Amino acid sequence: MDAEQVLVQVEALMVAQTGEHLSELQRFIFQQVWQEQKYLDIADTYGCTEGHAKDVGSELWKHLSQLLGEKITKKNLRWVVTDYLSRDSPQPLSLRRSAEYPYPPHFVGRSAAIAQLNQWVEQGVKAIALQGEGGVGKTTLAQQYLQSHSYELVLELLMAKETAHITSVERLVEEWLLRDLHEDPGLEFGISLDRLKRHLRQRRIGILIDNLEPALDHQGLLITEHRGYLELLRVLTDARNQGLTLITSRDRICEASLTLQHYRLPGLELAAWQRYFTYQGIAANANGLEPMHYPYGGNAKAMELLAGAIRSDFCGDLVAFWQDQQQDVWLVADLNHLIAHQINRLQTLDPQAYWLFCRLGCYRYQTVATVPTEAVLALLWDVPVPEQRARIVSLQNRSLIETHQGRYWLHPVIREAAIARLRASSDWQPANYHAAQFWSHSVHTIATSQDVLQALEAYSHYEAIADYPQAAAVLLQSRDNQWHQYLPLGSTLYRMGLHQSMLTELPKLIERLPGDRKFCELYNILGDFYWTTGNVRGAIACQEQALHLCTQALTPQDSHRLDPRTCHHLQIQELDSRLSLGLYYLDLWELKTSAQFFQQVMALASDTTHHRWVPKAAICLALVTTHLGQQSQARTLLADISGDSLANPAPEQAGQFAYFLQVLGQAYTHLGDFQQATTLLDKALLVAETSHYPQIQARTLTGQAILHRVQGDLLMALIDHQQAITLLSRINAKCDLAEAHFQLGLTYQALNNPCEGNHTFQKAIQLFTEMDAPCQVQRIDAQYSGQLR
Repeated sequence: MDAEQVLVQVEALMVAQTGEHLSELQRFIFQQVWQEQKYLDIADTYGCTEGHAKDVGSELWKHLSQLLGEKITKKNLRWVVTDYLSRDSPQPLSLRRSAEYPYPPHFVGRSAAIAQLNQWVEQGVKAIALQGEGGVGKTTLAQQYLQSHSYELVLELLMAKETAHITSVERLVEEWLLRDLHEDPGLEFGISLDRLKRHLRQRRIGILIDNLEPALDHQGLLITEHRGYLELLRVLTDARNQGLTLITSRDRICEASLTLQHYRLPGLELAAWQRYFTYQGIAANANGLEPMHYPYGGNAKAMELLAGAIRSDFCGDLVAFWQDQQQDVWLVADLNHLIAHQINRLQTLDPQAYWLFCRLGCYRYQTVATVPTEAVLALLWDVPVPEQRARIVSLQNRSLIETHQGRYWLHPVIREAAIARLRASSDWQPANYHAAQFWSHSVHTIATSQDVLQALEAYSHYEAIADYPQAAAVLLQSRDNQWHQYLPLGSTLYRMGLHQSMLTELPKLIERLPGDRKFCELYNILGDFYWTTGNVRGAIACQEQALHLCTQALTPQDSHRLDPRTCHHLQIQELDSRLSLGLYYLDLWELKTSAQFFQQVMALASDTTHHRWVPKAAICLALVTTHLGQQSQARTLLADISGDSLANPAPEQAGQFAYFLQVLGQAYTHLGDFQQATTLLDKALLVAETSHYPQIQARTLTGQAILHRVQGDLLMALIDHQQAITLLSRINAKCDLAEAHFQLGLTYQALNNPCEGNHTFQKAIQLFTEMDAPCQVQRIDAQYSGQLR
């Protein structure tokens, strides 16, 4: 149990036995001591002296000792209270979970709803839409139901409250696959959906789509710009799924193609309110609660807000609250008005907490559904440090912020009010700026997909305030990653397979930026995105633009204005773009153009501080020259770099050089040095497998298949071909897939199987034609003597 859960139970016992409530400082001391904090830190956080905190704490331990019948001190608080609450007698049956009702005690009044959901699930229903007004408890019911029914895994989507900030469905499915299902997304949305579909049919997975209404129009249909969600919902509502999808929405979903069971969630009954107030340590009877329950129709969030106000501002005295607030409660007998009333009251009583509340509206609570304490503190830039945590406590006590195990979020209805006030204030820009700074500074190394998504949150904040240069800077910020590479965030997105949504977002960002050399690397990143999906012509256009910006800045008349660091960076960008163009033209089989770019890299980098680029270009040029029949030149190039670490990388560097290892292995295959080719391809394959790099793994398998074919081991070649094609089909890497089909056709040719060879050559021609790669089509025709056309 966490501190908050224990505190609620202890205070409920105190009210039941003595009629007394704990003060705000007593509650704070209890929570902090439970978390093993020292009095000095508690005092600093709350904003009082250490002596006063000790005096209040000492009095608290006396009260608790009398309550529980055992001496309690600061040191033994946790184990004495835990032992007491674990016994059968002290905790009322109504406040305990049981096997029959496996829900927390504050989750009240939903037995009928749960029974209905259970009945539908038993009947084979796979998707249920929970509809109801804001704050009625749709999300809580859905979360509690999925958590208590032993689903193997629960996936959640918390929909943005503003249509403009809805997460793209492509990014959502990428994240589910990579972060939760541990599978690579496809390079196309349809491929990713197929993989998700397979998991849903094989595993008992619970899905929650929360607050769908921002994506619906006035007719209950998905809006045009997010129609892609319809494809996802069709997959989630498929009758063959093993699990259950729950969708919450204020509006009815009217998409005719979806098989949905609709459930209109009513407000809580008066008895449920009474049970909740008792759990919160507030003495309440039906007669006292009914005047508050009736005007709000039993709304669950209204119940929490009223209980929070009674506890925080009236020491848990419902009668005193009603005497003071009766007229206001009746005047604001609507949840939104109640929220506004509570916020206005907060603004009067605690202005600093009020501004924290408004600023918390800037966080999205979507991909990263909750934020840590540090993220909340980042929004208190104008509040003295000793007073900051007290402002958080002030929001907690009034139920204006949700919290669990040190993570925070706003209820969707509450966030609507917070973000509306924030947008109308002068804090909109600085709040988003400080939030973005927090996310950027919170991630030092990229080790997991969650690190990438957390770092990417900063991009959304800068986009929200139309600070596009800073949004670009987020994508260009470099960090070490798990493969010992120091890469920009944008490149790491591609490396982790999370770049699908950026294929549409990045071009829009570039359009909003000045044609400045500072952003040339964005073109470089977008070029690589396009290349992986088979849009090689688009990739070339991006790299040519990047190259133009770099070379323009490095001209003699302009370069003298650059500082050494910027000049160094632009020189690297120029080399990277030229090397990339060489690789792109190689994939188009425009070999002479490809060779020219590799030669340019070698000429520019030789005898400079950038000499590490020479072996990379030399390896690629060696492969091209073998294809051009210039074997002697290829041998010379490889001899010159034979001692370079790129050809013999240390284990910790192998992940960086896996691509070039497989290129080098292919070059040695074409030169007939089969032993060296085998060694290099084996090493590249091992690195690609352990580094989770499927595209390089597939390229290497194709290289091994070629090696087996030229050595006469055709059956082994077929096995490698099929493995490569399976991998490439899964990620839809069109260019590599076309080459894999072509090489498989050559192997079938060697097996004297013209029928299969013809079939695979046709697949390769189709893909190369889609890529606008006429030289590749001519290559296939030449190989098969034009008989296919």
